[in-house]
Amino acid sequence: MRVSLFVPCLTDLFYPRVAECVVRILRRLGMEIDYPAGQTCCGQPALNSGFTDEARTIAARMIRVFAETETVVTPSGSCCSIVREHFPRLFEHDPAMHQQAVALANRTFDFLEFVEKRQPVDWTPWNLTFPAVATYHYSCHNREIGITPDDTVRLLRRIKGLEYRELEKMEQCCGFGGTFAVKQPEISGAMVRDKVACIKATGADVLVCNDAGCSMNIIGGCRRAGLDIKALHIAEILDKAMSNGRDGAEVKS
Repeated sequence: MRVSLFVPCLTDLFYPRVAECVVRILRRLGMEIDYPAGQTCCGQPALNSGFTDEARTIAARMIRVFAETETVVTPSGSCCSIVREHFPRLFEHDPAMHQQAVALANRTFDFLEFVEKRQPVDWTPWNLTFPAVATYHYSCHNREIGITPDDTVRLLRRIKGLEYRELEKMEQCCGFGGTFAVKQPEISGAMVRDKVACIKATGADVLVCNDAGCSMNIIGGCRRAGLDIKALHIAEILDKAMSNGRDGAEVKS
């Protein structure tokens, strides 16, 4: 199976390791990976700011770049939701482009969704092992694309050595919301402080967070509060857990 990787801006600039982990995982699972050259931002900042025409231009470019793909996987529920939920709407008055937008939307998946629902993986042979005490923040955009908290938690519970502790108000927004954090900094700040307090109460040393924007915002809040915790994407945990399990030895996270 050929999988085309869509790497969002924040992942590319701040969390490139996440994309590298996705590639290693999918290759271990026997998939052929390619990276369509010319891909750029999906247009979410423009769309959130009301620049619909500009967002439409970016979306049209994305559709062209990924035109020949079989399946598209991205490590971001946020950007996946833009492609799936908003690209078709941007071209609702252009039948030809709308058809292409719908086609791309139908073959674009968040990484977790892909390995748990689209192409369900039997993780048993991998002996997943990752020693950590972890909690999980459920990003808002995951809800838009049909990923539930249980999808991540179920996978975390399969990993040997990982103690999962449920986060109070797991589904509550962290306050980032793209441009919301800039437009409403006081409200955003209060929201992330509440999130940090809930994280601190778990006593976890790892926060599982599958969207880069949420990770940046929450870890920033943790640092300001003096809370020492590491934020990891589920792909980072799986990559190390697969390696640890196959080595048959416990490797420090």
